Formats: sequence, C-alpha cells, structure tokens
Amino acid sequence: MSIPAAYIGVILIWSTTPLAIKWSGEGAGYLFGVAARMVIGAMLCVALIALLRKPLPVTGAALRVYLAGAVGGFGSMFFVYWGATYIPSGWISVIFGLTPILTSLIASLFLAEESLSLEKLLGMCLAFSGLYVIFSGEHASLSPVAGLGIMLVFTSVLLHAISTVWVKSLSRDNALPAISMTGGTLLLIAPLYSLAYAMGDHPLPASVDERTMYSIIYLGIVGSVVGFMLYFYVLKNISASAISLIPLITPVSALLIGAGLNEEIITTSTWIGTALILFGLSIYQWGKSLSRYYRIRVG
Repeated sequence: MSIPAAYIGVILIWSTTPLAIKWSGEGAGYLFGVAARMVIGAMLCVALIALLRKPLPVTGAALRVYLAGAVGGFGSMFFVYWGATYIPSGWISVIFGLTPILTSLIASLFLAEESLSLEKLLGMCLAFSGLYVIFSGEHASLSPVAGLGIMLVFTSVLLHAISTVWVKSLSRDNALPAISMTGGTLLLIAPLYSLAYAMGDHPLPASVDERTMYSIIYLGIVGSVVGFMLYFYVLKNISASAISLIPLITPVSALLIGAGLNEEIITTSTWIGTALILFGLSIYQWGKSLSRYYRIRVG
C-alpha cells in the first residue's frame, strides 16, 4: 500500500469518527451504537485472523495485553459515546487532541520515560487553557449538560492514554501482531458491551434509521479495524514526527466536517480554544528541539 495513501486514510478516519459516533448513537441510543460497533469489529477481526492465518494467543501474557487494550476499547469508548450525546462532534476530536500530552505524561510517570521539561509544562498549560476557553465561551449557548459531555470525553481521553501506556509496557516482552491485538481486545470487550446493554434492560430497537445503521457499520469496519491496521502500517514506515502531525490536523478537519455535514456551529471561542490546544501540543512535541536549535543558532 502507498504510505501517503495510508497516512491520508488515517487522517480521514480519525476526522470522521467523532461525527459517526454521534450519529450512531441517535435513535437507538449510544449504548446500542457502541455495542453493535464492537460486535461487528470482533466478527471482522476473527474472519481476518482466520484468513491471514495469524495467531490469537490465549496465554497469560497475551490476555494481559488484551485486558490493557480493553481499558481503552471498553472504558474509553463507553465514555466518548456517552459524552457525544451532549456536545458537538467536532469538540470530541479537539479534546482528543490532548491524547499525546496525557499519554506522554503518564508514560513519564510509570515507564520512566523522558521527564517533563519546561517546554512540555508550557505546552500542557496552553492546551488545557484552550479547553477552558472553549467551554467558558460556549457553555451558555449549549445545553446545561455540555460540561458533563466535556468531562466524559476527557475521561475517555485519560482512559485511552492509560490503556496505551499499559499496552506499551506489556508489549516490550510480548510482541503480538496488530491484528491479533485488535482481535483479542475486541473479543474481550464485545461481550462486555453486549452484557452492559442487556443489564441496562434496553429492548432491541424496532427499527434503526439508515444514517444510524451506516454509521455503526462504518465504525465497526473502518473505525475499529481498518483504521487501526492503517495506523500501525503508517507507524512502522514513517517518522514519529510525521505521526505526531496527525493530532494537529484532525481537530480542525473534524470541526469542519461537523459543521458541513451536521450543521454544527463553530464560534470564535471554539476556534481560539482549538488553536490554543494545537499550539500547546506543538510546543509539547517540538518545544525542546526548537529551543535547542535556537540556542545553537544564537551561540
């Protein structure tokens, strides 16, 4: 596969996923949307594993990796679907722009990775101030539970970061193929979502409108399986700096997609807050390198 095509594919999938999440929870309810997505994803992964003859280990070490992935697949997805019922879809991608910062912060605490520098602390402050600007400028014009939606999506980002760091720590001594990791995780969380839906005493919807149905199918196939495989393919073939550009692109593209396809209003405070988050992320990612380059040039 063309690496640029895969890179663009990841950006498109990450940009359209927030709106698809919002649409998939309409009518039938967000819990039905996420449960159906995971069941479809699990079935597709099982078929691919069989077709490609990839291993699906059930050792203790492999099960721990699946469990770590489930923290993101179950916990993170549950909260983002719930939060999507209260806030515009574009905001989801903006808040998820904080993922690299939270992931790096947790990794520095638990994996003894690079410690926080002054540049990283500045980037964190700018990013979180951007989140505050968005909410403070918009809460009056949105529903009273918009703040709840932001907190739910932020919790989703935090659980996603924890899951990423946990998987990374376990994968040091247990290198599983990406499709096996995806399949094992989905096979673990799909029954959990089905059980949660049944325990909630939710009857199966008598009918599902076309937009909801297509959104669920899109997320189950493209969002859960294709996107994950493309991301790992890109990760293996291009530099980390190029990968780090993706969270800088997708919040803006997701905002524009939400405005164009779902008539979501983008106000000045949303743009300012988004710019602060992306600028903070840039300082966090490259601030130290820029400072070193500046010192060399001046010296």
